[in-house]
Amino acid sequence: QVQLVETGGGSVAAGGSLRLSCAASAWPYSTFCMGWFRQPPGKDREVVAGLHTTGSSTYIDYADSVKGRFTISRDNVKKTIYLQMNSLQPEDTASYYCAASRNPYCAPLTASHYNYWGQGTQVTVSS
Repeated sequence: QVQLVETGGGSVAAGGSLRLSCAASAWPYSTFCMGWFRQPPGKDREVVAGLHTTGSSTYIDYADSVKGRFTISRDNVKKTIYLQMNSLQPEDTASYYCAASRNPYCAPLTASHYNYWGQGTQVTVSS
């Protein structure tokens, strides 16, 4: 079973940056998708970014709201994925969740395709 723990959340002023980390207790070959989702206060969960890995190839996609500002990356040695968040805006305030999927046909931006979820880390952006 894949267990995920998010770290790196905090408070930052608009225009600032944060880097979130998601450490996995196990990163099996059967894990095909890894992603970041968020839930703003009073709103539903929404996708942020995700990656799909098949063999040595990795496909990465982002929500339109974060394109050009956020970057998802993966470190196979550390069994960790990251979300580098730049030019943060108050609208980015949310609880951020890391997720993983063992579905070989998973779509990296589709929440229902994910099997494992972290407990979340809070990101607060002040204006």
